[in-house]
Amino acid sequence: MWGRSFSSITSSTRNALKDKKWDVIVVGGGHNGLTAAAYLARAGLSIAVLERRHLIGGAAVTEELIPGFKFSRCSYLHSLLRPTIVRELELMRHGLKLLKPMASSFTPCLDGRYLLLGLNDQRDHLEISKFSRLDADAYPRYEIQLQKFCKFMDFLLDSRTPETFHGDSSFNNQLRDKWHKSVFWASCLRHALSLGQKDMVEFIDLLLSPTSKVLNKWFESDVLKATLAGDAIIGSMVSIQTSGSGYVLLHHVMGETDGDRNIWSHVEGGMGSISVAISNAAKEAGAYIVTDAEVSQLVVEESGRVNGVLLADGTQVYSSIVLSNATPYTTFMDLVPHSLLPEDFLRAIKNSDYSSGTTKINVAVDRLPHFQCCKLGHPEVGPQHTATIRIGSESMEEIDSACQDAWNGIPSRRPVMEMTIPSSLDKTISSPGKHVVSLFTQYTPYKPSDGSWEDPTYRESYASRCFKLIDEYAPNFSSSIIGYDMLTPPDLEREFGLTGQIIGHQ
Repeated sequence: MWGRSFSSITSSTRNALKDKKWDVIVVGGGHNGLTAAAYLARAGLSIAVLERRHLIGGAAVTEELIPGFKFSRCSYLHSLLRPTIVRELELMRHGLKLLKPMASSFTPCLDGRYLLLGLNDQRDHLEISKFSRLDADAYPRYEIQLQKFCKFMDFLLDSRTPETFHGDSSFNNQLRDKWHKSVFWASCLRHALSLGQKDMVEFIDLLLSPTSKVLNKWFESDVLKATLAGDAIIGSMVSIQTSGSGYVLLHHVMGETDGDRNIWSHVEGGMGSISVAISNAAKEAGAYIVTDAEVSQLVVEESGRVNGVLLADGTQVYSSIVLSNATPYTTFMDLVPHSLLPEDFLRAIKNSDYSSGTTKINVAVDRLPHFQCCKLGHPEVGPQHTATIRIGSESMEEIDSACQDAWNGIPSRRPVMEMTIPSSLDKTISSPGKHVVSLFTQYTPYKPSDGSWEDPTYRESYASRCFKLIDEYAPNFSSSIIGYDMLTPPDLEREFGLTGQIIGHQ
């Protein structure tokens, strides 16, 4: 396992925590909390990171649950971690190594065809032409437009969010706040004007439209549309017919590795290596990171000022500033005394939609899956194995039908799956000849109407459904399975603290 080099709660650790007042306490050692800790420690502040589990990383972890096989249990690909963070925290120096795939996506079809994208522009044109010459010509224009929009999104993601001051503040602080807001909105307007009126209208339309509308406007091929639509529904409980789902199509080009757009990389050693690299940067700067340290509540004085946190074992850790890497629901419903928060705010937190339709299955197999539609002359690992493999995504109708099942209260009868094989590139996570397969499956309701995730037979029936669907494309996949780890919505919430198992918060 990764992360065991960190202090766990012992008597000496407990004393080290409570014998000083820290400048900042970070609740939760997920990669976001660790990033905050690294930057604050580099600014010279004393930082204590308190992680509930036995290892750091939150949903970006590597665990060896089956001997010889290291699973990225939740998140499974690198791309959306901001390049500025990788650069400023020197994560490569701290051990991060990214492994670029040979191709970006692979969609096998039951009729014997397949769509393999991301080798190069010329090959993309040839691949799409197998299904539609018009789509092959339109695809570069589609990507160029999304890349224009991403430049605007890059600005928003890398800018400090404008905030509103609450309570009294000095004249200088108010003046500084107005200056920062003016700079932000002026830059925002400049970026909007650089798009031009036509592209700005298209951008707003993308943000508000259903995925199906966006893709139907651009393309005619079912397989291409379904392949791209997979980016828009990933980890959600929404349909491709849902207004606003088109925005997530930007994920197709927002992610990058080493400056290259639309590259979703594997991480050597699994996703836990990202968290370890960030924590190494934080520790080098002086942050103190503790595992097995569950925070039970914030300690707030009668005056309303925060004075630290109380751990589940009764230890009080002192600080005037507490950052929470827990979900908003956990932070404000479980940790902060309700008497300190406005009723309308609590109501909004309580009634927010945290639903997500994901079940993650990590599989250990004794051989590489071979897709009967794809014979590229590679006896072992081919570009299709390194790509994101889309199972059950030959048409948008298939994706919509899978979603409708979950909306009706049952797990999808034909799940939509993103399948990745990190061991196709990473030789550190399995022994020679054996492989790790990651299945990101949808859609699974949190509380299914036809059974319970607490029932082992019910759980096994869903896993078997997924494996049998893969068998249709890669015969004998089921017979190659050595063992697997399955995380249903309640598992993800219970073990990783993901309220409603929403994957967007880590």
